Amino acid sequence: MNVNDFILKEIKALTLKSTVKSAQKLCENLPITHIPIVENGKLIGCIPESDIQTIENKNRELSEYSYLLDHFFTNEKATLLDLIVLFADNDCNLIPVLDKNKNYIGYYELSDILDAFADSPFLHNESDTLIITKSKNDYSMGQIAQIVETNNGKLLGFYISSENQDSIHVTLKIISEEINEIIQTFRRYDYNVITQHEDDFYLEELKDRAEYLRKYLDM
Repeated sequence: MNVNDFILKEIKALTLKSTVKSAQKLCENLPITHIPIVENGKLIGCIPESDIQTIENKNRELSEYSYLLDHFFTNEKATLLDLIVLFADNDCNLIPVLDKNKNYIGYYELSDILDAFADSPFLHNESDTLIITKSKNDYSMGQIAQIVETNNGKLLGFYISSENQDSIHVTLKIISEEINEIIQTFRRYDYNVITQHEDDFYLEELKDRAEYLRKYLDM
C-alpha cells in the first residue's frame, strides 16, 4: 500500500487575499477542521475552522488574521503511523502535504488514513493481542521479539501503548497456536501480562486455588 495514493486535491486551498466569507462558506460545505492557505504554491499555514467562524466582518481578507494560522504539514515520505500522530497532535482531520521542494500538493483526510490503518495486516489479520508491562529500565524490544519467536509465534507488530515514570506498557499483535507458552515465558522474564486470555493456564490455576480457598473458609 502506498500512502501517497490517499493524497487528495478536491478542496481548493485559499490564499491570504481570500475573504473570511469564502472561508466560512467552505467550512459550511465540508466537515473540515482547518483550511490550507497557500501563496505561490507554498503553504503559509492552516486556519482553524473554529476561529474563522467567530469572525463577524465577512468581507475582510484572511491576511488580517494570519496570527490565527496553525503550522503543521507532512511530506510524501510519511508513514501511516506518522500521519496518525500528526492528526492527534494537531487535533485536526486534514493535513497538508508538501513535496520535496516544499510545494503544496494536496492533503490527507483523517478518515482515509484510519481506514487504511484498520485494513493493515497489523489490525486486520486474525491474531492475539497481548499487553505486557515492565520497568522502563529493564524492558527490551529485542527480548520481546525473541520471546515470541522462540515460542514459534509470529510477531505482526508491537508498540509502547502507555508509560509513566517507572514502567511501560507494550501492546503486541501475535499469531500463535501456543499463546500460553508465550505468556508464561514473558512471566519467567519478569514481564507482567495485563491482558487476560482464555488459554492462560496460569490464571486458570489461580482461579481454581481461589475457589478451593473459599470452599475451605466456608467449612
